[in-house]
Amino acid sequence: MKIQSLIGTAMGCSAAAVLAGCGGSQSSIDAPGATLPSTTYVQKSRAQSVSRPGTAVHYIYVTNDGSANVSAFAINASTGALTQVKGSPFSAGPEPWGIAVDPTGKFAYVTNVTDGTSRSATGSVSAYAINARSGALTQVEGSPFTSGGIEPWEMTIGPFGRLAYVTNFYSDNVSVYHINPSSGILTQVQGSPFGTGAEPAEVAVAPTGRFVYVANGGGESVSAYHINPSGGVLTQVQGSPFAAGSYPWGVTVDPSDKFAYVTNYDSDNVSAYHINPSSGVLTQVQGSPFAAGSGSFGVAIDPAGPFLYVVNEHSDNVSAYHINPSSGVLTRVQGSPFAAGADAYGVAIDPSDKFAYVANARWGSAAGTISAYAIKPSGALMQVNGSPFEAGGGPVGLAIR
Repeated sequence: MKIQSLIGTAMGCSAAAVLAGCGGSQSSIDAPGATLPSTTYVQKSRAQSVSRPGTAVHYIYVTNDGSANVSAFAINASTGALTQVKGSPFSAGPEPWGIAVDPTGKFAYVTNVTDGTSRSATGSVSAYAINARSGALTQVEGSPFTSGGIEPWEMTIGPFGRLAYVTNFYSDNVSVYHINPSSGILTQVQGSPFGTGAEPAEVAVAPTGRFVYVANGGGESVSAYHINPSGGVLTQVQGSPFAAGSYPWGVTVDPSDKFAYVTNYDSDNVSAYHINPSSGVLTQVQGSPFAAGSGSFGVAIDPAGPFLYVVNEHSDNVSAYHINPSSGVLTRVQGSPFAAGADAYGVAIDPSDKFAYVANARWGSAAGTISAYAIKPSGALMQVNGSPFEAGGGPVGLAIR
């Protein structure tokens, strides 16, 4: 099924959602060589993972597009099972979709695809303070913040927690924000938003904090940017945008900062690229693109780096690959693909590297689900006891604290 044929299948979704089925600032940014916070967390559902102390409690947050809220769960450190946080779900704006948690674990951010009934309405970003002991969410002062564009889809936060990035699907641009480290308030970077290709979807930041990559769904390309180390302004890399497959959506960068991977929704495959460490230029890995399932959307790499996971919306499963650390070539993990729920979309890997989670939107139903998996040493996935776990209506985005 082509992505365009999904129109009308998602309850309460805008046209763009169906296609996928001012405050304080600070002087420092995600500059190369900056020091990571002492306690760090998974910052993005389809981006690189980072470590944290084993004694900390893990929480997973899920955007429910159909019920305009965010579900929060505590993760059992031994089994991977999910238990709803008291007070969950937490209110969000219209059609919450993308979600990110900052590396300190203090704040969570959610993109609200629309702030009105019109497709031309400017969207917003809800900002929440995270209660470290309970996992509960409280909106920060001034939230929600304007997205600066129409239909904000996905977002990520830079590896040093000082800049946030939001793609605006129908504005063909990406908004960049300074994050106030004390309050969580968002302030747009000078010159933001910055132009992208047609219908930008996912956005990822290289672990060094030097480059940003945006998958342009309608442009069949990937835009690459330098991050200005003094102010966060984005400048396109020479040769950008770079060719991808048909309707690229998800994008991620491996922890070694050597390779980028892009899911191509209509091509049912994954494009793999070498990243030039000096320029940020992308060149295709030998053998790219690599076959995936039908309607490949969400993508994530485990914290250790050897395994890549792709969620396939139409075939309701997860493709798992081993990443060759020298070449970037993908090899299927034995037993792949692994079954997921209906209309599988987002994926996140727990910082312990023990568990993986997939959001199953189940378009047209009152509630979607979260599939939970134990990750075997081989990279294979095995569903945990009690999986899948019930979420709100149309769960799509995942982020772990």
